[in-house]
Amino acid sequence: MAQVKKPAVRDAILKSAFRLFSRQGYQGTTLSQIAAGSGMSTANVYVYFASKLEILYAIYDPWLRERLMQLEENLARVHDPHHRLRTLLKTLWRDIPAERNAFANNVMQAASTATPEEGYNPTLLRWVEDRIACQIYDTLPPGRREEFGSARFAHILMMAFDGFVINYHLRPARQCSLETIDLMCHLLLGGPPGMTRRRRRA
Repeated sequence: MAQVKKPAVRDAILKSAFRLFSRQGYQGTTLSQIAAGSGMSTANVYVYFASKLEILYAIYDPWLRERLMQLEENLARVHDPHHRLRTLLKTLWRDIPAERNAFANNVMQAASTATPEEGYNPTLLRWVEDRIACQIYDTLPPGRREEFGSARFAHILMMAFDGFVINYHLRPARQCSLETIDLMCHLLLGGPPGMTRRRRRA
């Protein structure tokens, strides 16, 4: 007979994993350590999760979705195109990589060591890319929406996000600069150099 899964046990596993991932990283954490931290055997952990990767995403997925929805709420109150793009990119490239003690770097560690058998699922990445694409599409002038307001371009932004996550982990004092973010805003909006900043001050 299949074992009944208890929410409290699942939560204990996730809390143990979050503590360990935050303190010693994904690569430095073992399933046996997660099990010990939650007061159970490794075999019992496998009843709830198929792999360490699945545990990581059970923590990261709901948090990142909530963070993106919070960003969308913030953007809904911003009407200036440059300010909207700046807020989006600052959150994506500067804020999220540093949040929760740079927890997103654990995902980079996991991605670099994952095997096909662990069953990586790109659902979260696709969801984030679609949400970002919609925000950019709604912000850009009509002539630039088809080219840059797409999931393809959002994928490029997410690949840059991965790099900024790793960079923050290695060099916390060297976050993505606001100058870099302003440059990308200028490239997306398509105005002459400095125009988007002058328009924002007007």
